[in-house]
Amino acid sequence: QVQLVESGGGLVQAGGSLRLACTASGRTFSNYAMGWFRQAPGKEREFVAAITWSGSNTIYATSVKGRFTISRDNAKNTQYLQMNSLKPEDTAVYYCAAGLVATRGVGGYDYWGQGTQVTVSS
Repeated sequence: QVQLVESGGGLVQAGGSLRLACTASGRTFSNYAMGWFRQAPGKEREFVAAITWSGSNTIYATSVKGRFTISRDNAKNTQYLQMNSLKPEDTAVYYCAAGLVATRGVGGYDYWGQGTQVTVSS
C-alpha cells in the first residue's frame, strides 16, 4: 500500500501561482510513476500531468502545458506541481496518484490521495 497526502491548495487570483505537494508513505516511492489529476464540480476527473519514477520524463495535458511543471524528489518521497499563470478554469480539487507507468488514464493509477482544493478567482 501507498498512502498519499496532498498539500498546498488554496485561493489565488487569476495570474497567480501555487505549488502543490504530495508526500507518500508505505512502499518505496521511487518504484512508482506519479500523476496529478483534477476534478471540477459536475465534471469527470481529468489528467493534468505525470512523471516517470526517475523524473526523466514528463507528460502534460494540453490545457496546462507551459504553465504547470511536475517534479519529484525521491529522497523526500514527494512530488510537486508548480502552477503558474493560473486561470479560473483551473479551479478544481487536485488529486495525486501513484502507479507503475506514467500515463494519462485514470485507470492507470493504483493509489490516490484525498485531494486538495484549488480555487482561482477572476
